[in-house]
Amino acid sequence: MTAFEETRHALVFGASGLVGRHLVLKLTEAGANVTAAVRTVESGLRVERWLKDRGLTGSISTTIVDFETPEILEGGAPAFGSVTEIHNCAGSYRFGMTAQEARSANVGIVQKLIDFAKDLPKLQRVVHVSGYRVGGQDPTTIPWSEDYRTTVYKELGAYEASKVESDAIFQARALESGVPWTIVNPSSVIGDSVTGESDQHIGLVSAIEQVWEGTASALPGNKATFLPVVTVDYLAAFMAAAAVDPASAGKAYWVLDDDTPPLADLLTHVGRHIGGKVPLVKMPIGVIKRLPQWITRADPEMLTFLSSDRYPTGSAVEFAEKHGIRMPDVLLSLERWTDHLAAHRFGAAMGEGRRFVNLGGLKTFELGAPGSSRIILPGLPVNADTWAEVASGIGARVLDMPGLGLSSGRGIQDWEQWLPAVLSREPSDLIGHSIGAAAAVVAADRIPAQVNSLTLIAPFFLQAPAGISARLRPLVSAYLRHSDPVRLSRQLTGSEAAAGALKSSLSDLKRSSAKRVAEHLATAGSKQWRAELQEKLMRFSGPVRIITGSEDPIALDALEQLESLPNVELISVPGAGHHPQLTHGDDVAALISRFVARTGPARVSR
Repeated sequence: MTAFEETRHALVFGASGLVGRHLVLKLTEAGANVTAAVRTVESGLRVERWLKDRGLTGSISTTIVDFETPEILEGGAPAFGSVTEIHNCAGSYRFGMTAQEARSANVGIVQKLIDFAKDLPKLQRVVHVSGYRVGGQDPTTIPWSEDYRTTVYKELGAYEASKVESDAIFQARALESGVPWTIVNPSSVIGDSVTGESDQHIGLVSAIEQVWEGTASALPGNKATFLPVVTVDYLAAFMAAAAVDPASAGKAYWVLDDDTPPLADLLTHVGRHIGGKVPLVKMPIGVIKRLPQWITRADPEMLTFLSSDRYPTGSAVEFAEKHGIRMPDVLLSLERWTDHLAAHRFGAAMGEGRRFVNLGGLKTFELGAPGSSRIILPGLPVNADTWAEVASGIGARVLDMPGLGLSSGRGIQDWEQWLPAVLSREPSDLIGHSIGAAAAVVAADRIPAQVNSLTLIAPFFLQAPAGISARLRPLVSAYLRHSDPVRLSRQLTGSEAAAGALKSSLSDLKRSSAKRVAEHLATAGSKQWRAELQEKLMRFSGPVRIITGSEDPIALDALEQLESLPNVELISVPGAGHHPQLTHGDDVAALISRFVARTGPARVSR
């Protein structure tokens, strides 16, 4: 019976990993019945939620795998008699392992998987993920001698050596057992070509993060240094097709994008795209290998992947063309991937709902409910992350304003083009904090028909002016760049309790925005601008709520004027200061919810 005549049932090991999840999605889209082999029940539930969030309307089965037991799946092969294909995405992609850890994670899994597979009556293919630097091993060298194994592991490092050994053992065991196989040798796997999504933070990601942070002193390699990439969705589509093509049996394919730029050019391109500080100096790989790790910040095992080698991709290209699998544009895919990495702070903020959007030609960071008509504009010197919990509580989205947080731009001078884009969909409830309150008032004055209501939190232009020190830009900028979370927390809230919530704000200040924050603070001291903002607020006829902390009140002269306006409601939060979202977040969320509920429920624009 051919692969096309049997009801397709795919068993995916490593289904909770980056490649595994995308593969399960591709297989279900192809009409296969899928069983996801995962380590824990919780892991299986996460996979199912991930699939549902990405549009899967059907269902998959999950099973618990334990490679430490003789029977890796409960019930053994008899319980999986309908399986027609196995995909092995399991293993450990991690540097710094001992040889024993790496062998257990990568070599041991392969051995047990083939022993399980050989007893499946309907099995037509096992697809194994190896690697572009380790593929093509000679199965006749198995078993390795202890001396040879010690040499290989010392030379390559535990991770790469374990992948070399597992590639050879996989072939040897499969050939010995009569198990039909296909090997895919992917290069560095990056995020989805459309969304950029990836939760893998090793290898190339570390180099990109250094450029983003501005800590990279030199670009590694030269024009010939080639570290190829492949998007995870392309790899998944390739594997799904390879499992059912009779012509791919017994073959190994090098799956990578030959158009990947040389490493230094790649880092330059993505660094500029995400606003990083791209070094001008290039450092040969040989020099990097000789320098101490504390200087290079490069993992020694990662350096073995940096070479000028090219790879035999012809058969993979031909196979992909045969099946209509198109390689996405590599530069665009890299940009989307690095956007995803930056939006999630390279693994430090892995929650859902974090993204970059284009508003008025400016790359703007946004978190929270996509398209929500409730929009929060943060104050200084904090970022959108400090408003995440409030946004979640009221179904809002938070935007880092131009030049602040993770958003590009110069600052206030960009508001003219940026604010209309923010309000380009349907009327919104604007929630502005401090400098964000100023932006909200400017937007309401310029485009009143697009603003349902204003919630102004600690609006600086209605409060007593800051001291002269706040207008000393170099002093403020230096303070912000060299502060730490505990000190900033004390400065903003009077206690150290908000230190954890301020870590990402400090990261942004040190990386790029301290100078612009200092400029904004100085501008906030302008009597003329403060007066103009007050006039604009008085002209707005829609509902206005002003929330201040009892320790950060409205100035008396402004208070008298505001109390006479019928559309303005004044609320004081007991014990709060200028940053109530950090100290009284639940109270702020409740107040905003009650207010905006009067103007109608939050809407989502599509």
